Amino acid sequence: MPDTTIAFAGPRLLADLPGPRPAPLFGNLLQMDRARVHRTMEDWSRQYGPLFRVSFPRGDLLAVADSELIAQVLRERPATFRRPAITTEVASEMGMPPGVFEAEGAAWRNQRRMVMQAFAPQAVKAYFPSLVEVARRLRRRWEDAARSGRRIDLGAELRLYTVDIVAGLAFGSDVNTIEHGDNAIQRHLDRILPAVARRSLAPFPYWRYLKLPRDRDLERSVAATRTAVDALVAQAAARMRQEAAPAAQPRNMLEAMLAAAAQEGSGVSERDVAGNVLTMLLAGEDTTSNSLAWLIWLLHRHPQALARARAEVLAVAPDLDTLAIEQVDRLDFVEACAHEALRLKPPAAFIPLEALADTVVGDVQVTRGTIVWCVMRAGSLDDASFADAAAFDPQRWLDDAVSKKASMPFGAGPRTCPGRYLALLEIKVAMAMLLARFDIADVATGHGGEPDEKMGFVMEPETLRMRLRLRG
Repeated sequence: MPDTTIAFAGPRLLADLPGPRPAPLFGNLLQMDRARVHRTMEDWSRQYGPLFRVSFPRGDLLAVADSELIAQVLRERPATFRRPAITTEVASEMGMPPGVFEAEGAAWRNQRRMVMQAFAPQAVKAYFPSLVEVARRLRRRWEDAARSGRRIDLGAELRLYTVDIVAGLAFGSDVNTIEHGDNAIQRHLDRILPAVARRSLAPFPYWRYLKLPRDRDLERSVAATRTAVDALVAQAAARMRQEAAPAAQPRNMLEAMLAAAAQEGSGVSERDVAGNVLTMLLAGEDTTSNSLAWLIWLLHRHPQALARARAEVLAVAPDLDTLAIEQVDRLDFVEACAHEALRLKPPAAFIPLEALADTVVGDVQVTRGTIVWCVMRAGSLDDASFADAAAFDPQRWLDDAVSKKASMPFGAGPRTCPGRYLALLEIKVAMAMLLARFDIADVATGHGGEPDEKMGFVMEPETLRMRLRLRG
């Protein structure tokens, strides 16, 4: 009797995958502009498919542009995948204390518990009145701009807003950059963030052998930031040792984290707390401010959605001075607009990970140490995932029948961004303030065309300038 057994092929090897033709020594690195690396990867995914190979001087990586496979990979953290070791190595070499963003294994689990207590909805709700006060300051600043006809640098203004919120929530400090201008820590962070991204992708660590002026400036910024953060942690810890109340009822995230760290068996030190204060500042400034900038630009480009969002604000939350968090929670269409902007313009347009063990992604064998590059926006812009995927259509987020799984702006799995609730709250409060008090006369680039997407630490628009008119 003939053998009718069907032989199934095993997993493909990374070397077998299609991909752009590499150059000697440099691989595909010379084909990639770091400021547009996300767009390059998206273009290659359309050319080579959902699984393709990209060559770097440090070795080949697997690019994944299928949303289901990406979700699978993200769910397998931290057991099978981690942030690339090079990112942690770069941050450590720069002298940055580790936070939950870089931590792995047991250290991550301990820090995650601590950070989740600090980001719990009840902790954020307790801070809500201070958040609204920051929005009032921004409103006064924009009222002055509207009366004078002055154009606003949208990204810069929104960074003042998010820095003031994160600083107040993180360590109870009223830095008030909106009224007093940027502070020293913000200027240092603006230098540190791009350096981490730049060095992580560098083909050769030149700074270990030759320090350029920008590398010396970076060292000074890291030292100054660490000194400031360490002082904040030490002051809060001393205050909590003297007062019994903050441990039971923390007044800000720093106190909440210190209280969590003090619990028996927490496995967390004050150095870990310092690392997470810094992580909040790093992660909370650019991500939310850029998301807001993209949202305002998209709404200005879509007058019907803008009119509907304003009508909801005027009906539900018309007065910033008496705003309650329950009103903000009822801004369903405004939140749908935020989700749609995050789908089209996610701050994290890609997530690189490193395999901790031999595994399989799809039908591709992945060996330990291989970098898996998750092309996060590919599924969001695919008509198979979203009808008319390129269109700005907030209504899709209110339709229960529509699956939104392909859009993952906050990540997925165990390491989903813990600041999701805070970010959406910041966005909705800012939009309630803007739409109730102002008409958007114009939002435009200097050249009048579509804003270019620039990849620094996160994906941001080129400079957008906004002109406002006072309502009423």
